Amino acid sequence: MSQKSISRTQPALAPVLTATNITKSYANRVVLRGVSLELRAGERLALTGASGSGKSTLLNCLGGVDRADSGSIRFKNILLETLDADGLTEIRRRDIGTIFQFFHLLPTLTAAENIELPLQLNGVAAKERAERVRSLLDRVGVTNRADALPGQLSGGEMQRVAIARALAHQPSVLLADEPTGNLDSRNGAVILELLRELSDETGTALLLVTHSGAAAQICHREIHLRDGEISGVREKD
Repeated sequence: MSQKSISRTQPALAPVLTATNITKSYANRVVLRGVSLELRAGERLALTGASGSGKSTLLNCLGGVDRADSGSIRFKNILLETLDADGLTEIRRRDIGTIFQFFHLLPTLTAAENIELPLQLNGVAAKERAERVRSLLDRVGVTNRADALPGQLSGGEMQRVAIARALAHQPSVLLADEPTGNLDSRNGAVILELLRELSDETGTALLLVTHSGAAAQICHREIHLRDGEISGVREKD
């Protein structure tokens, strides 16, 4: 779609995710050096920087996959550092959706079954699961591929299914780690426009890790990391 169709009006809503002075090291290597950021409900925030700048590590800490060495991460009114492993799993299962560069679809499940899985894990009733899966397949444009296994899908189709799966449980925050990095430019542009539209429609906050300037353009703000520190913050026009 035309760049003119992209809305970047920044939502003036409450923070859904706040990180304060996050540090993280592996062995003797410091990866994050006191990073602070805030993500508001309905906002799209791009996290950019060179390889090794700490983007994916920060994303893992914010999503409760990894623990920061120090600092604080608040998800809504919950401090992630106060939760045990089961509590973090519950937060991810209920409130956080994740999209990966390499899709991470389960190869033995169909497209529809991959989307349905998080709903099953959350105990959603069968009728509602079927309705949500059907609606999401239609919304991301792969209804005709519902019964296909991941190995039978194109890269663009797999990423559409992955997006639908990430949104199935209606999360408050969507974390996307280089979601177009494994796609050609045409499919990448389609996926970016889909993410923009879906975040607008659902009000889901989006944190997008990317090397791509085109990907950052769909966001309201861009935070640039360098050597584990924030080196710049840019508001989009």
